[in-house]
Amino acid sequence: QVQVVESGGALVQPGGSLRLSCEVSGSTFSIYMMAWYRQAPGKQRELVASVTIGDIRNYADPVKGRFTISRDNAKNTAYLQMNSLNTEDTAVYYCNARLYYTHPGYWGQGTQVTVSS
Repeated sequence: QVQVVESGGALVQPGGSLRLSCEVSGSTFSIYMMAWYRQAPGKQRELVASVTIGDIRNYADPVKGRFTISRDNAKNTAYLQMNSLNTEDTAVYYCNARLYYTHPGYWGQGTQVTVSS
């Protein structure tokens, strides 16, 4: 059974940084794409960033230049380095792991990021 576990969420002041981790276990196949989504209170879940097994990366406009996604294929782990955080980044951050392009992906339980002074 595939499990996705996020970690690294915390309370941080505006302008601060955090690094989130997403570990995928139990898959006998390579993970085609790993992505980070977030959901703020009262809002829909939105894509933050994604990275393919070939290291093709995409970012949502609000985080470009501030967030960096990376992955370690050997460890089936993805990371999200978040810099220059602001209050609008406050949300639960979820990791999604797809086995192939059209796969709906496996979801983790999420990790809370709160940006507040």
